[in-house]
Amino acid sequence: MVIWISFLLACAVALFYSHRIREGFCAALSLAGVALLSLGPWGYFDLLGYMAALGAAAAFGLYTVFADKVGKAGSGLDGLALSVTVAAMVSLPFASPQIGKLDLPGFGVLVLSALVGVVIPYAVDTIAARVTSARVVGTLFATDPAMGALAGLVFLGQTITVTAVVGIAVVASAGALLIWTTDSQGRVSSGA
Repeated sequence: MVIWISFLLACAVALFYSHRIREGFCAALSLAGVALLSLGPWGYFDLLGYMAALGAAAAFGLYTVFADKVGKAGSGLDGLALSVTVAAMVSLPFASPQIGKLDLPGFGVLVLSALVGVVIPYAVDTIAARVTSARVVGTLFATDPAMGALAGLVFLGQTITVTAVVGIAVVASAGALLIWTTDSQGRVSSGA
């Protein structure tokens, strides 16, 4: 469950950018839910694994901030296209030695995973950031580990601890409360 730690900073970004009590409450609630999801069997401690998870958390926190900036910067998905192109160029030296090992079915899986794992989610994140804010998007990113835990249960037959179930319920409640208190322009409704 160390991987869920990487989502903690996205929730912390949402908390940092909160301007109203309701937003802060939703962000703190999602942070608590992801923290509960992060608790797992503590039979081992892998320092390198935790360091990698904290590095991923920092990257995901930056992603939350930059998704907001890229979403608001252009009228379309221009900024997203540029950022994906730069990422592809940076990763090309690591990927190019493996190109010769790809067969046709492998290439199909690669294209499908690029669409499902990059194009669709990043486009949705960018559009969501354009119509809302980093604090709303960061809070809603907390649903990712909850959905991952549920997918692991349904598709992989993994077990979910009681703590993880509570974490999923807390994250879902934070997302529902945030959506409920947000108006059609993505602003949290007035009040507290």
